[in-house]
Amino acid sequence: MVTGADDLLAGLDDQQRQAAEALLGPVVLLAGAGTGKTRAITHRIAYGVATGVYSPGRVMALTFTTRAAGELRSRLRALGAGGVAARTFHAAALSQLGYFWPQVVGGTVPRLLESKGRLLGHAADSVRLRLDTATLRDTAAEIEWRKVSRLTIDQYAAAAETRVLPPSLSVAAMVDLHLAYEKVKDDRRQIDFEDVLLVTAGMIDSEPRVAQQVREQYRFFVVDEYQDVSPLQHELLTLWLGERNDVCVVGDASQTIYSFAGATPDYLLGFATRHEHATVIRLEQNYRSTPAIIDAANRVMRGRPGALDLHAVPGAPAGAPPHVEVAATDSAEARQIATSIAARIAEGTPPESIAILYRINVQAAALEAALGDAGVPYQLRGSTRFFDLKEVKEAIMMLKGASISIVGEPLFKSVSDVLRSLGWTQEPVEAPGSVRDRWESLNAIMGLAEAAAPGTTLAQFVAELLERQAGQHEPTMSAVTLATLHSAKGLEWDVVYIAGVSEGLLPISYARTDAGIEEERRLFYVGITRARRSLQLSWAAAGANRAQQRQPSRFLAELR
Repeated sequence: MVTGADDLLAGLDDQQRQAAEALLGPVVLLAGAGTGKTRAITHRIAYGVATGVYSPGRVMALTFTTRAAGELRSRLRALGAGGVAARTFHAAALSQLGYFWPQVVGGTVPRLLESKGRLLGHAADSVRLRLDTATLRDTAAEIEWRKVSRLTIDQYAAAAETRVLPPSLSVAAMVDLHLAYEKVKDDRRQIDFEDVLLVTAGMIDSEPRVAQQVREQYRFFVVDEYQDVSPLQHELLTLWLGERNDVCVVGDASQTIYSFAGATPDYLLGFATRHEHATVIRLEQNYRSTPAIIDAANRVMRGRPGALDLHAVPGAPAGAPPHVEVAATDSAEARQIATSIAARIAEGTPPESIAILYRINVQAAALEAALGDAGVPYQLRGSTRFFDLKEVKEAIMMLKGASISIVGEPLFKSVSDVLRSLGWTQEPVEAPGSVRDRWESLNAIMGLAEAAAPGTTLAQFVAELLERQAGQHEPTMSAVTLATLHSAKGLEWDVVYIAGVSEGLLPISYARTDAGIEEERRLFYVGITRARRSLQLSWAAAGANRAQQRQPSRFLAELR
């Protein structure tokens, strides 16, 4: 636990320290991958609190995922700034909406629509459209893009002429479906996640007393991953700030990979122009990767708008350059990767320090089969969340019950006794499939107990589990991670394999415009910078049926 203001600056590099001390006015941190941006912003907030510049209750730290918000809260608490609010844009807006709706509109807030799919199905029926699940999902994405881009339906109709829509829907049909969706939603007195931001922004903009209360509550703002902000989120942030300019934004234009969802790096890159006398700080010392991997990342992004020039810690061992392999087919490529991973694990590399990344979910099937044949344990990121697993919910419930009666017993004994009653054993079970999966889940909870601070009570441990559950802060499983490049953002591993680095997959076949290709380039950059020590790239000369020949990705040529 950090105790003094000076302690908060100790251990920061020159740029991180500069960021921590820039407490007032507009500040933009251009922070490259692996440069310690979260460390910089959490120490900045904690330093502001420790020096008395910030009152904890008047600081709002904003990010884009519940997991990231939970990580910020955890770090801030450890730095002595536990009273600071760290939330997603949606969580912050939903809290304000719940508070102000009864005052401004009256009654209770309309029910939040958790998924658009079913309601969209009813909307489609109302305009005599029969659509499959995939088309409904694509339509939901279009509705979300329209709303976060702050377009009216008429403006969307014009923009849709140049967008890639589902093949079964014309622009006119898509517009009819948008209108029907909004009508059904209003008739049922429901709002969706985008409405939460829209209505909150509308209240602040049109009701002076709401604006006054919000701005009195929060005085200082920090926004992480600012390259992912949408026009709607930017508008809401502007309304929260009012005439003030005490805002620190952090981001990396090279990691803008959600343009399809309305994200734009323009607000990040134009921050210093919009805010006179803004403090601009570049974090470019990469603490994550070897110089060889950093060089590959720089080569891919060189000359692109907003690209940072990453450099390694002085004296760091160079490491091997990224290795590129070609296989005859997708299944052969998967077998090559599985064989390589099995050899690494046999040599002592922990499975949890290895990841296989790919562009689209369908690529996972061949990889799962090959890993299974090779006896390599794996987990599919994006499948059932850890805290949603039946055995995990059961374990937490039993631990919570035990915490009421067990006092003064060593944490390890208390937790192991409960988990043993659910089938956990100290040695891994030999059975495959669901039996082994269940053991891995219970063993992950045991691992959290072993890592707890000395003297932690069972009640405190259960409270930590519940907090992790709320923030979806999952423990590390002893398994290789399979993940899409999009879902890998924000994570890192010692060893990374990127599969399918070929034309048609990376860049994806439907990325035909210059902007689309550049988005794919940034996605490749994100994949490269997930690797700490080793990076292996591969591609297959043909698909499963060998009918369509492939070419290596154009991005590979830039690594030579």
